Amino acid sequence: MDIKLIRAGDVMANTGDSRSGMYARIEKGLLPPPVHRGRMAVWPAHEINAVNAAHIAGRDDAHIRALVRDLVAARSEADK
Repeated sequence: MDIKLIRAGDVMANTGDSRSGMYARIEKGLLPPPVHRGRMAVWPAHEINAVNAAHIAGRDDAHIRALVRDLVAARSEADK
């Protein structure tokens, strides 16, 4: 699978969040946390796209939290 990693600025551009808003959504479980590559924080682009699609589809916060949990859990499954 080809996985594109994006930086915080790209996440903010894709979600419309400010930096503080982005991290607030992460704290609430409404956005996946970053993956750390050394000192750099990056996100798999497909995770951000999935959360955006759920918002567009009108999903509620409970659904999006479950989606985020599943996306984060799939990270550890991807390298098996």
